[in-house]
Amino acid sequence: MKSIWMMTAAGAALLMMSGLASADDGRALAQKNACMSCHGVDKKIVGPAFNEVAKKYAGDKGAQAMLVAKVKAGGKGTWGQVPMPPNPQVKDADLNAIVAWILSLK
Repeated sequence: MKSIWMMTAAGAALLMMSGLASADDGRALAQKNACMSCHGVDKKIVGPAFNEVAKKYAGDKGAQAMLVAKVKAGGKGTWGQVPMPPNPQVKDADLNAIVAWILSLK
């Protein structure tokens, strides 16, 4: 019984660590792809702060896919009149990791 509990605890720890790695990966990818040139984590630069994006879309089940598409295609109007340029060069997997990280912010 004790060994089952230990294996369950170890598995939970690995899941939590993989979630942290994903968050770190998302942040690193945002830096690598120059997202931080226009967005701060907690302050507006040219575009909105990432934590404001997370707040706006909290609980929205379609936010991940919608934001990935928006970052890829670019957009204008949601956060003001300054357009966000399209980012077709960023791999879909990287975009998904970046957006997942943004949406995880509090």
